[in-house]
Amino acid sequence: QVQLVQSGGGLAQTGGSLRLSCVVTGSILRIDNMNWYRQAPWKEPELLASISRSGRPHYRDPVKGRATISRDNAKNTVDLILNNLKPEDTARYSCSADVAVVGGSWSTTEYWGQGTQVTVSS
Repeated sequence: QVQLVQSGGGLAQTGGSLRLSCVVTGSILRIDNMNWYRQAPWKEPELLASISRSGRPHYRDPVKGRATISRDNAKNTVDLILNNLKPEDTARYSCSADVAVVGGSWSTTEYWGQGTQVTVSS
């Protein structure tokens, strides 16, 4: 079984920064892409950033230039730092990881963290 446990988030101020962390535990054979999503009220979930196993990041427009995604393959963690926060960053943030499990096939399944609320006050 694989679990993703998130930490960080909460209340932040406009112009400030936040750091979200996510650790993957369980019978892990391999972790490919690790991702951060968010979902604001009444909106569809949106992918914010991804990072490959080799550490190549990819950012989507809502956070491009303001975000840094990083991972530690030894610790099975992925972090997201978001700077210059705006009220429109208020949303529930979730991490995900494409994980191949021990005893399973070589293919991966996307697992999700529990989500954490981020509220940016103006």
